[in-house]
Amino acid sequence: MRSDEGCADTRAGAMGSEAEPGAPGPSVEVADTGDAEAGDGGRATTGYRGPEPSGDGRQSGTVSVAGTGNATASGRGAVANSGYIHALTVVHQEAPRARKHLPHQVGVIPPRALAFQYRAVSGLLHTAVGNGGTAVLHQVLSGLGGVGKTQLAAEYARRAWRERAVDLLLWVTASSRAEVLSGYAHAAADVLGADPERPEQAAREFLAWLEPKPRSPRCRWLIVLDDLSELADMRGLWPPGNPLGRTLVTTRRKDAALSGHGRRMVTVGLFTAQEAVSYLTEVLAARDRREPPAELAALAADLGYLPLALSQAAAHLVDEGLDCAAYRRLLAARTTKLRDTMPEEGGFLPDDQATTAAATWSLSIDRAGTMRPGGLAPRVLHLAAMLDPNGIPGAVMSAAPVLVHLGTAAEPLPADQVTGALRVLNRLSLLEHIPDTPHHAIRVHQLVQRSVRDGLSEERRHQVARTAADALAAAWPEIQRDTVLAGALRTNADALLRHSPEALWEPGAHALLFRLGTSLGESGYVTAATQYFHELAHTAAERLGADDRATHTARFEHASWRGQAGDAAGAAGGLADLLHDCERVLGPESRQALTVRSHLARWRGEAGDTGGAATMTAELVRTMGRVLGPDCVDTLAARGNLARWQGRSDDPSGAADAFAHLVVDRERVLGTDHPLTLAAWHGVAFWRGEAGDAPGAVEAFTDLLEHRMRVLGPDHPHVLTTRHDLARWQGTAGDTAGAVTALAGLLADRERVLGPDHPATIATRAELATWCDLVEPQDGA
Repeated sequence: MRSDEGCADTRAGAMGSEAEPGAPGPSVEVADTGDAEAGDGGRATTGYRGPEPSGDGRQSGTVSVAGTGNATASGRGAVANSGYIHALTVVHQEAPRARKHLPHQVGVIPPRALAFQYRAVSGLLHTAVGNGGTAVLHQVLSGLGGVGKTQLAAEYARRAWRERAVDLLLWVTASSRAEVLSGYAHAAADVLGADPERPEQAAREFLAWLEPKPRSPRCRWLIVLDDLSELADMRGLWPPGNPLGRTLVTTRRKDAALSGHGRRMVTVGLFTAQEAVSYLTEVLAARDRREPPAELAALAADLGYLPLALSQAAAHLVDEGLDCAAYRRLLAARTTKLRDTMPEEGGFLPDDQATTAAATWSLSIDRAGTMRPGGLAPRVLHLAAMLDPNGIPGAVMSAAPVLVHLGTAAEPLPADQVTGALRVLNRLSLLEHIPDTPHHAIRVHQLVQRSVRDGLSEERRHQVARTAADALAAAWPEIQRDTVLAGALRTNADALLRHSPEALWEPGAHALLFRLGTSLGESGYVTAATQYFHELAHTAAERLGADDRATHTARFEHASWRGQAGDAAGAAGGLADLLHDCERVLGPESRQALTVRSHLARWRGEAGDTGGAATMTAELVRTMGRVLGPDCVDTLAARGNLARWQGRSDDPSGAADAFAHLVVDRERVLGTDHPLTLAAWHGVAFWRGEAGDAPGAVEAFTDLLEHRMRVLGPDHPHVLTTRHDLARWQGTAGDTAGAVTALAGLLADRERVLGPDHPATIATRAELATWCDLVEPQDGA
C-alpha cells in the first residue's frame, strides 16, 4: 500500500490470511505479473509477496499467478487491483501533474504605485553591463527601507514581460528561506511537474533545470527575489549563471557577500528634489488636490525625499483634510510622534504597502541587535539619532564619553567595537558609515532618526542626548584649525539642540551650549555669535535664573561678540550692566567681576574714550596682580589691553616694547602656541609698523603668519587677519605690487571662508582697491 510519503506496492499470490494447523504449505508459481509504478519517493513491488513455500515435507498447495497485466493508479488515493482473486496488485501514487506552457509567470508582481516615478536607476538596470562589457546576470538593489526598491524591481519585471523578453518570470518574496523554497517549488511544479509538497526536492529540481545545458530547449528566465532579509536563507538557493537567465534581488543589506559571484550591487537612493515634487503633485492631483509648488518642495525636504514617507504622508494629508502647511506644522512639532503623521498601522495604506513608515525600520533594528558585537548596534543608533543626519564626525562616535556610555566608567568600550556596530548598521542600510570622509563619517536618514527617538523613554532619551553633548564637547578641539570639522561639529550641536534641548539644561547648562557660540565667533561669524549668545542669555535667565553663573557667562559672551561685530558702545553698555550684577552677587574683586571690568575698559576705549580706558585698565592690572597673581591668564590678558591703549595714546614705540615684554611672559606661562601668546606677537608687529618701522613690521608679520598657519590652519580668521596686515605693511614698505597680489589672494579666500558680505571681506576689498590705485601703470599700458 502507498504510505503518506508515496509508497506503491504490487502484491500477488496471497492465499488467505491464516492457515489451519497441519495444512499443506503453499506451492508458488509466479510469472508475467505486470508492472507497478510509483511516483517519486514511493516504492513499487511486483510479483508474489507472502510466506515462502514450506520446506518441512508437508504437502504443498498450488498458487498460480500469470498474465495479470499492468496496474496504474490515477488520482490521489486511487488503488488498482490486478490478478487472481487470491493475488492482489495495489498501486497508490499521485497522478502526473500537467506542465504549464511557456511563457509563464509564477508569483504576483506588486501593483504599480500611483504616480510611479521613472528614476535614473531604472535605466541602469535595463542597460547593466559588467566591466568587461558583458551583461550582468544577477543584480542586487540595495538601500534603506522605503526608498522604492520593490517598485523598481516590479517595473523592471513588468517591462520584461510586456516586451516578451522572458519565457519564465518568477516573483518570490524572499524574507525567509521557507518562502524562497515555496516559490521555487511552485515554479518547479508548474514547469517540471514536480511535487510542490516536497519543496526542498522541488527547489533542487528547479535550480538544476535553470542550469545551462547543451542542446536543451531555449528558455529565457527572470527571477526576482524581493526583500531578502538574511543572506543565510539563500545558501544553496542562488539561481545559477545562465546567459539566458537574469536574477534581480531587492534587500536592505549591503554585505560584501552580495557582490561578486556574478552579482552586482546597485544602490537605490532617495528621490531627487524634482522627483519628490513631481510625485506629490501627481498623487495629490489624482485625488483632486492642488498645493503650491513651494509648499510641496518644502514638504518633500521635510520628509527627506523618502518615497515611502511621501506616499503615506500624502495619503494622511488627504484623509485628514489637511493642507500642506498644516501638515508641515504637525510634522515639525517636537511633541508629535512620526506615527501620528502617517496612516494608522493596520489601516489602509496606499499602493498596497505592508507597513507604515514609522514601522518600516523596526525589523532591521531588531536584527541589528542580534549581530556582533552583541546588542551594541541599536545603542549606537540611539546616539546617531540625536545628531546631524547629513554627517556625524567619526571622532564624536569614538569620543571617551561614548565609550563610557556604551561600557562602564571602570571599563570603557573599545573604540573598535563601536566601529563594528557602525558596520552592522551600515550593512542593514540603517545608516551610512563612510570612514573615508571622517568629518561626515555617519549619515542617517532624518525619519529613521525620528523613528528611533520616538521609541526611547523620556529618561533614556535624556541620557542619550547628554552623552551626545559630552561627546561633541570632547571632540571639539580647543583651537579650531580645521574649519570643516568645526562646521560639522556646529551642525551636530544645532541638531542636538533641536531634538533634545531640555537635556542640555538639566541639571545645569552644558558646556556645549557655550562652545557652539564661541565657535561661531572664532570662525568669523561674529554677527551670528552675537545673536546666538543674546538668545542663550535669555534662555538661561528663564531656566536657571538671572543671577546664575551660566546666565552671567552668556551675557558676557553676548556683549563681547557685540563689540567684535562693530557695536563698541553697545558692548560697553552690556558689560556695565553685567559688572553691576557680578559685583552684587560675587563681590567686586571676584575673578568674574574683574574679567568683566577688563572687557568693559576695552570697549569703552573702542567707543572713543581712549584715555579713560587706559586709566581704568592700568588700575585693573594692579588689582588683578594683587588678587589673581601676575601670571594669571586674566592678568596677562589685561596687560595686553593696557599695551594697546598705550599705542592708541600716541606711544606706538612704547606699545611695541610692552608687547615684546608680554610675549616673553606669555610664552613662559602659557606656551609659544597659546592664542594669547600669538596675539602678543601680533601686537609687536602692528605697533612696530605704526612706530614707522614698516620693514620691521613686514618681517614680524611674516614670522607670525608662518607660526599662526602652523598652529591654526590656513582658513582661521586670525590667519586671514595676519595676511591682511602683512599685505598692508608690504605696500607701506614700498612693495605696492606685492601688496596687490597678496590682497587679491586674500580676498578670494575670505569670500570662500566668510562670504562676500562679511565685514572682514569688505575691509579686504577696500584695502585692495586702495593699493590698486597706487600701482604704477606698466609701460605701454
